[in-house]
Amino acid sequence: MRRALTLAEIQQLPAVVDVVTAGRALGLGRTTAYQLARDGHFPCRIIRIGKRYLVPTAALLALLGDHTLMEEDRTTDG
Repeated sequence: MRRALTLAEIQQLPAVVDVVTAGRALGLGRTTAYQLARDGHFPCRIIRIGKRYLVPTAALLALLGDHTLMEEDRTTDG
């Protein structure tokens, strides 16, 4: 299994990532990440498009307790 992603690496991810990348951010292997997604037990929001499982990076960061992106959004909104 590859090493887990750091918070700094996760913050640099695109807006949406595949379930393997999201799982890696959480320290999960590929098989476990897909199994959780299929069973509806992945720990954050999953977007299903056809056979693909995608995870919004903002949901992943929120799960990990990093609210910097949400704070940046609030300061640029108004």
